[in-house]
Amino acid sequence: MIRSPNNQRLSLISRRVGGAFARSFFLIFALGSIFAADTLTNYEIAVAVLYVVPILIAAEFLQTRGVLAIAALCAGLTLASFILTEEGIYEAGTVNCALSMCAIAATTYLALQRSSALLAEHKARIQLTRLSRVNTLGEIATSIAHEVNQPLTGIVSSAGACRNWLAGDHPNIDKAQQALERMIADANRASGIVDRVRNLSRRAAAKAEWCDADILMSEVVALCRSELDRNGVVLTREADNGAAQVFADAVQIQQVLINLVLNAVEAMAACAAGGRTLIIAVARQPGDAVFFTVGDTGHGLDPQGIEQIFDPFYSTKTGGIGMGLAISRSIVESHGGRIWAEARSPAGANFHFSLPGRIKAAA
Repeated sequence: MIRSPNNQRLSLISRRVGGAFARSFFLIFALGSIFAADTLTNYEIAVAVLYVVPILIAAEFLQTRGVLAIAALCAGLTLASFILTEEGIYEAGTVNCALSMCAIAATTYLALQRSSALLAEHKARIQLTRLSRVNTLGEIATSIAHEVNQPLTGIVSSAGACRNWLAGDHPNIDKAQQALERMIADANRASGIVDRVRNLSRRAAAKAEWCDADILMSEVVALCRSELDRNGVVLTREADNGAAQVFADAVQIQQVLINLVLNAVEAMAACAAGGRTLIIAVARQPGDAVFFTVGDTGHGLDPQGIEQIFDPFYSTKTGGIGMGLAISRSIVESHGGRIWAEARSPAGANFHFSLPGRIKAAA
């Protein structure tokens, strides 16, 4: 069952509020418990060192000012406990109080440094995700230009033919009408190409729906066709006869497929002409899963690094940033699927990923 956007937003807000309330309650409980224990025990027992726990809890959900406020409160409670404690050796209590203050200060500093590092990492990941999409679009710019140029050339040719059919002493209306219909068809084709490219590049929220797996693959092939032709790659396609559907965001899955196809083309760049074959397949598997395969006859995969190729910043390409496959894995896993690679015999590699699916319902 798919919830409406409003219901999803309310549910998310409820979870966040509930989580913040639980952490705040636990934080207050920890502060009170440590203060009571530190006050009721002897000077020799350094219970105040445990104030590092509330500081670490605060660092998980409070901003810098909030963490500093909790740290100041912990320091104040430590001093208050030291003053209120009546039993034990005073000199030992003084040392323990000083050590506890140092522990509170050090923990606060490290917690804030960790929070800053995590925030910087999060921003970097967002930027790298965006750059990966732009990089993917840049790699297929030539293909896009070629795909758009074909229907535009067709429109110009059909317009010229239509003008000739109408310019004679006896205009051929039927032929002119056919030329106009070809112009409309080519214009719609160009518009479709532009729409697919715009969907890939825009900042759009994921929209999961039931999509025809074979159509997804067909549109990717259409986008990459001229790139395949330019590199002399022969396409072998295996479609599923079961009319499989996947529940996914079509644009994101096409991004994964385009990345795998372009990687395969690059892997075969050093192969001799006539030895470059791209294999793409869609197959429905038992257990309501649909498998996508993109294979090539290129240089293959290093067995030692096959487990690392989906890690961020790991790249086997000169000048590669190592984010394409990492983002592909993130997309597939966010859809409830998984992605993996294997060596292909006698040469090359196969990349597979699976998504939740079903058989297309009869009309």
